[in-house]
Amino acid sequence: MKQFMDKDFLLSTPTARTLYHEYAEKMPIIDYHCHLSPKEIAENKPFKNATQLFLGGDHYKWRFMASLGVDDKFIRGDGDDFEKFRLYAKCISLAIGNPLYHWTHLELKRVFGIDTVLNESTAREIYDRCNALLATPDFLPRKLIERFDVRVVCTTDDPADTLVYHEKLAKDTSFPVKVLPTFRPDKAVKINLEGFREYISLLSDMSGVKIASAKDVLDALALRAEYFHDRGCRISDHALDTVPFEENCEALAQEAFEKAMRGEALSEKETDAYRTYIMIGLGEIYSKLGWAQQYHMNAQRNNNTLIFKKYGPDVGFDSISDAPISGKLCRLLDAQEVKGCLPKTILYTLNPAANYILGTAIGNYQTKGGIAGKIQFGSAWWFCDQKEGMYEHMKTLAALGALSAFVGMLTDSRSFVSYPRHEYFRRILCDLLGQWVENGEYPADMPTLKLIVENICYGNAASYFSF
Repeated sequence: MKQFMDKDFLLSTPTARTLYHEYAEKMPIIDYHCHLSPKEIAENKPFKNATQLFLGGDHYKWRFMASLGVDDKFIRGDGDDFEKFRLYAKCISLAIGNPLYHWTHLELKRVFGIDTVLNESTAREIYDRCNALLATPDFLPRKLIERFDVRVVCTTDDPADTLVYHEKLAKDTSFPVKVLPTFRPDKAVKINLEGFREYISLLSDMSGVKIASAKDVLDALALRAEYFHDRGCRISDHALDTVPFEENCEALAQEAFEKAMRGEALSEKETDAYRTYIMIGLGEIYSKLGWAQQYHMNAQRNNNTLIFKKYGPDVGFDSISDAPISGKLCRLLDAQEVKGCLPKTILYTLNPAANYILGTAIGNYQTKGGIAGKIQFGSAWWFCDQKEGMYEHMKTLAALGALSAFVGMLTDSRSFVSYPRHEYFRRILCDLLGQWVENGEYPADMPTLKLIVENICYGNAASYFSF
């Protein structure tokens, strides 16, 4: 029997162990997509306690606690902080087969040096040990980022954001990590959502563009993109839960915009015409700036109406969508390609049934010389960023494209203790490569394997994004 989570955790072969310990383990991190708060990084205030650090904003953990019947008072509510931690500890002891079990114990090991297994009986001891450390300067938010040799953090930011905290961080020479904004214009794209008119007014104010048409929206976004670019932004992100495409969309997009600004309901065709027009225009903006764009697809969000009304989005009530993406996605990318403005693009699906769709779609647009993997099949995401999901993602990418050009893992997290997920990914990567070598499917060519591992862990992202 193997020891629980020892130094060779998840590394099933000698080759895997060599690849991880000699190469992957030592690589820095580029966290090119996350939801950390730039305000919290800039202010660098100590965490109140272990509950705030481990459970605050982490909807993965909230969802699991709810699955075991914990009252919402002790998940998202105003329950006692230690009681929340105790109940999480009780729940996590039952999380066999769930990645949370591994993530939680990696967090305890790598952040706090705690090897004790977390359960209800050890909760008080671990809580007190964590709290004592959190009261010291070495456990402030910035120190937690530096602990994992993170070189770049890309937050997720609205085009109307002032980026004041990014500016403060850029001027602070005491913090060596680049904290860069990511341009996420969902509120300007999702014309059918409540609050669209109010958002357009805000975007107008922030850009200085009087917005009276769909083209004006693009003009305003272009100015804001330049503002972001001047502050280090090199990447955009889209929650493209359903993929739009309408041919000859410009006239209908304008009609849809005018109707939306009058508060009138739109048909699906009108909505998609507007979204198509804006997405193609944004591709042109990104291409001129040399950015990469990210499309996150197949999420079905905010399914519980009562919870959404009470807490808003991103609290653990989302699921996988089976909405078709293949036809419209390729047409959307092709429309950008035809105009000569298809930027570097990373495609993510929350539905693993679409892995082969994206694995083949990326090969249609690898037409830019000098950019390895211009179109990326993005890392296994959200419900898929667990062990089997990562194996399947990387095996699909390897079978259909170039795994060696993959830009690797990201946290996609709101938690300052989520960086061990990079370790989790790297162990799985090395185990997969090690299996192929040990099975005689790839030679034991260690110089080439070293290059592949180090590039997927760090080098490819550094080259691709040019931060």
